[in-house]
Amino acid sequence: QVQLVESGGGSVQPGESLRLSCTASTILFKLYNVGWYRQAPGKQREMVATMTEVGRADYTDSVKGRFTISRDNAKNTVYLQMNNLKPGDTGLYYCNVVLGGTDSWGQGTQVTVSS
Repeated sequence: QVQLVESGGGSVQPGESLRLSCTASTILFKLYNVGWYRQAPGKQREMVATMTEVGRADYTDSVKGRFTISRDNAKNTVYLQMNNLKPGDTGLYYCNVVLGGTDSWGQGTQVTVSS
């Protein structure tokens, strides 16, 4: 089981930005597919952004053009840059890493967007 430590959440106003970070406790990080998911109150967890081990990114439609996922394999870290945040982006954001049939989840970091 890979340990994941997330940071960077907070409370912001609409239009502002945040950057989430997730650092993994594995030297094989570069082999993992990584991703960010979120769960709003009363809703199911949904995929926000994913990135394969070779750097191919995918986003849910509602964040395209505003969010950017990236990774730094030297630091075992995946990032989520979130710009022009909207109230609908509010939720608990989870980091996820997958290798083969095994995946691990972080503890979640809260993002609240409100005026």
